[in-house]
Amino acid sequence: MALHRLGHVALRVQDMGRAKAFYQALGLRLTWDAHDWAYLQSPVTGDGVALLSPQYTVAGPHFALHTADRAEVDHVREQLVAAGHSCGPVHDHRDGTASFYMQDPEGNWLELLYEPAEGLPSNIGAAPIPARAPQA
Repeated sequence: MALHRLGHVALRVQDMGRAKAFYQALGLRLTWDAHDWAYLQSPVTGDGVALLSPQYTVAGPHFALHTADRAEVDHVREQLVAAGHSCGPVHDHRDGTASFYMQDPEGNWLELLYEPAEGLPSNIGAAPIPARAPQA
């Protein structure tokens, strides 16, 4: 498998405005802003926090492993299914990413997400924040 990184954590929030303001005050930058979810990232590393409103029903709280190779998402899903794991279908998302969701053996939700090498696109006119590879 290609090198993956822990790319984001998705949290359920009741008050989107309050949650966005809190994470922005911590230094995260708003990258994607929709009526039902928002995405904020570290301008240094590209790591993110997804805020899921009560109206967001596509996924619940989860963590995501990111890869810069779109084909890797399909490949990893095929390997997991062949090994007997239940995985959701691969979706190409409105922000240019692609992913699938699954539960680990302990029931925790995770997402395997393709992230373009230049960073996640923004719908608010901000430049993408490229992910920084971990230093050895």
